[in-house]
Amino acid sequence: MVQTSTPTRTVELITVDTALTAVKAGLKESQNLGVGVSIAVYNSLLTLVAFVQGDGATPHSVETSKRKAQTSASIRRPTGTFSDNLAVALPLASGNLLTNLGGGLPIRFGGVHVGAIGVGGGTTDQDIVIAKAALSAIGADPID
Repeated sequence: MVQTSTPTRTVELITVDTALTAVKAGLKESQNLGVGVSIAVYNSLLTLVAFVQGDGATPHSVETSKRKAQTSASIRRPTGTFSDNLAVALPLASGNLLTNLGGGLPIRFGGVHVGAIGVGGGTTDQDIVIAKAALSAIGADPID
């Protein structure tokens, strides 16, 4: 097989400063909504970059926020969109790394995927609103 390109590639990753700004903005939005949440930001290589368990957040929200961010970073789209059969099979097949719970959104700048944010602790709709507020605060591409 003839190699026609370079043997390496460049991967774009969200910076720590940007991830922290997203977490702070999400936390502020959660406070405006009066809901305690946990917020996780992972880069596109599935490495945790920033995390907070907000005041009043439930203990399980720690894991759900992380799983939502990991899933969205991996699939590069919002969580909560799998078909029913995948909603059960995917967590089992991935050792519970991936989830179908809504509240995970990919982070893109100019169409370039750099990571994802996951919010857990509110209703699905609240988690999505909080995640979208965080994306807006960092100037990321909006998610419809």
